[in-house]
Amino acid sequence: MEGEEGRKGLPSLLKPPSPPGTEAGFLQQEHIASDITQLVGWTPLIEVKRIAQKDDGNARIVGKLECYQPLCSVKDRSALRMVEDAEEKRLISPGVTTLVEPTSGNMGIGLAYIAVLRGYRFLAVMPAEYSLDKQILLRYLGAEVVLTDPTLGFQGQLDKVEQLKKEIPNVHILDQFANAANPEAHFTWTGPEIWKDTAGKVDIFVAGTGTGGTISGVGKYLKMKNPAVKVICVEPAESPVISGGKPSRHKIQGVGPGFVPMNLDTSLIDEIITVTAEDAMENARRLAREEGLLAGISSGANLAACLKV
Repeated sequence: MEGEEGRKGLPSLLKPPSPPGTEAGFLQQEHIASDITQLVGWTPLIEVKRIAQKDDGNARIVGKLECYQPLCSVKDRSALRMVEDAEEKRLISPGVTTLVEPTSGNMGIGLAYIAVLRGYRFLAVMPAEYSLDKQILLRYLGAEVVLTDPTLGFQGQLDKVEQLKKEIPNVHILDQFANAANPEAHFTWTGPEIWKDTAGKVDIFVAGTGTGGTISGVGKYLKMKNPAVKVICVEPAESPVISGGKPSRHKIQGVGPGFVPMNLDTSLIDEIITVTAEDAMENARRLAREEGLLAGISSGANLAACLKV
């Protein structure tokens, strides 16, 4: 199945009417999003030129600016598709269903604004040690934040979710780690965007893995277009579970959940690179200071891995 290029995001709103070429024709058509979910999708690519030239002049590193999503994260894509999928299957109903999801922050933020728009109550379950700014933003968006003991790890979140299911009627768990709509969003939208905007010139795709949705969806699409594309998985050196190591607490939020998710298609992975939290943070700072790009720790981990290839 081919991805639906241009189905979501700005290009679908800004595309001139057919036949193109006349300013008058373009001005006669409105280009106004009916709600913020119409802006989920296409994001620009940018070459990380200064860092690449300084560290390895032979490599061309290109990043995808998911900060252009409405709530500034690639998770907006999966959040929207999972809610759409549940609605299409009539598993949830606005004003009736309460959505509950364990999250490290960004998926919860994506679900929070979509829940508000679609009329759902939303509870985000996350460890108490996770970033305070995300907790504040979740509450600001109208979500209810349920904090768990960080020493209990992801199992603590799952136990809390099960408790909430018993206490609250009409609960639906979107289950980002096993929900097929998660990688589907990236096979349908993200992968085709990368292929189109690089004119098919992709040799290696590098991505960290949390739920496995991004790397599996994009990896599947790119390998479908060109089986020679190499997919590299990035995980925390402190918790190298995919590499066969033991799970442990680490500071690279958003990746390395401590287990191998159902959504992670390991058959697509050609190589695994581990990155320390210190290295990830340093490379996030480099993106800001040398490229003018404000990125999180997981993006720093991806850059660190790129520089090791």
